[in-house]
Amino acid sequence: MAHESFEDAETARLMNQHFVNIKVDREERPDVDAVYMGATQAMTHQGGWPMTVFATPEGHPFYCGTYFPRPTFRRLLTEVHNVWTSDRDSVLRQGAKVVEALNTHTTLPSGVMPGEETLREAVGNLRESFDAASGGFGGAPKFPPSMVLEFLLRSGEREMSGATLGVMARGGIYDQLGGGFARYSVDAEWVVPHFEKMLYDNALLLRVYTHWWKASGGELARRVALETSDWLLRELRTPEGGFASALDADSEGVEGKFYVWTPEELREVLGEDDGRWAAGLFDVTGTFEHGTSVLQLPRDPEDPARYADVRARLLAARELRIRPGRDDKVVASWTGLAIAALAETGAVFERPDLVAAATAAAELLAEVHVADGRLLRTSRDGRAGANAGVLDDYANVAEGLISLYGVTGEARWLRLAGSLLDTVLDRFADGAGGFYDTADDAERLFQRPQDPTDNATPSGQYAAAGALLSYGALTGSMRHREAAQAALGAVSVLAAGHARFAGWGLAVARAALSGPVEVAVVGPPGDPRTATLHREALLADLPGLVVALGDGDGPSSGEAFPALLEGRGTVGDAPAAYVCRGFTCRMPVTTVEELRAELTS
Repeated sequence: MAHESFEDAETARLMNQHFVNIKVDREERPDVDAVYMGATQAMTHQGGWPMTVFATPEGHPFYCGTYFPRPTFRRLLTEVHNVWTSDRDSVLRQGAKVVEALNTHTTLPSGVMPGEETLREAVGNLRESFDAASGGFGGAPKFPPSMVLEFLLRSGEREMSGATLGVMARGGIYDQLGGGFARYSVDAEWVVPHFEKMLYDNALLLRVYTHWWKASGGELARRVALETSDWLLRELRTPEGGFASALDADSEGVEGKFYVWTPEELREVLGEDDGRWAAGLFDVTGTFEHGTSVLQLPRDPEDPARYADVRARLLAARELRIRPGRDDKVVASWTGLAIAALAETGAVFERPDLVAAATAAAELLAEVHVADGRLLRTSRDGRAGANAGVLDDYANVAEGLISLYGVTGEARWLRLAGSLLDTVLDRFADGAGGFYDTADDAERLFQRPQDPTDNATPSGQYAAAGALLSYGALTGSMRHREAAQAALGAVSVLAAGHARFAGWGLAVARAALSGPVEVAVVGPPGDPRTATLHREALLADLPGLVVALGDGDGPSSGEAFPALLEGRGTVGDAPAAYVCRGFTCRMPVTTVEELRAELTS
């Protein structure tokens, strides 16, 4: 529609003559997108992008649709203009009725925090739509179900989660040469992707694959986690230390051209023998268009050394192609997801460069995106945009900072997370246990958006619940824990029939029911024994685990931050770890074996 209509001179003349035209970037303004998508769905019983909305000067929508071909769009522009000039009062009344109707159905479903029975019902609901043959849920197109997979892993449901993660990792949706996942698969078998790569997908999936490795120890999980980490740093990292939001699907105007191969191209790069071997290994059999194929890896190579050599040579040859464009806008919310994933992956696999990248991204957010205690949503080239952060910005950044604190022990990150969460409680609360997507002093639209369902990223409400739960577990704040539990009430309503759309809420509820487990590690910062205990704690496969790190020399009462470290000291001259639930701790342990036993008992 951008090419057909907005770049067409005659269509542009009609638009500019009769309308004030506003093109919305839904990544910059998800609140604007949310309220007008709600209007579009209510008026047309369907939604999607591009979305076209005709509104009054007050912003009240009176006619909505999605894609209009150019001839249809021109006629529509003329007809709307004629009605506006000849019968404006009826248009204004229509817009007012639409807004009134929308505002009478804005109450979120409410309930109590899910219990064990509700979570079992959710697993059963997911099993009903699980694709046992190809993994994932439902049919084509298939989107990576990151939040649902996190819930299943936390619940010990390894069949559905492991099957899906394994098939995705071996399919065309995963970049077998460069790492990282495409946006979705157009088929049900994860073979042919829509080639766009998003930061949020890869941050969420990186964390899930790291957690899968913690649960299974599998080499596939480890490889995908590390390759995806390397891809994030190589292709999305910005000079300022942030992460670009996306890579385009197209290069040279052709979708997927950068990524696909023919058998002839493989032989040209690798020679006859290695080319034929690679074609068989990567299933280069015409799986895409015009005789090209998306690379897959249906089975592990029998010759790992040959595979590594072939993969490296193909990747080097691909780098000579014209690359897809990069959207180098830094989005706070998605960067928060990347911080959490890189910090955890770096700690688990002993990759300090990943932790350093997470720290640099956190510093960018703290220095550029935080202004007067409030969060701005986007930046570019180290300069913040004007748009205020929405709920998922605050929640996902807080989640990332809490994870970074657990890995580094730097209390400044936990303090900043606490400040952001205080803003969530003070400015976003709806008064009934939930949260609005925008702050109470944000620019007002005709409706204040509020959505309890996951989309491509976790619902802001559930993301807030997760960060509040972790912060409360580290600090002992009942205000934060109780707010987290209240925010999970909507999950109980969705779990039995719509669990796919409440995955992150279910994952957070699983953590809340499990404690979450709190581990305080204390000891001299440079002592290898402290580092060993700390890493063992981070390796634990426990839902919502939080880890606090201290030197053991802090004040004995009233001043320790976080409070989980209060009164926790070394045992003689030995570093110690304390395993707790609800701030009730077992006796300290000083060896990895003892800590492992405590964490698995």
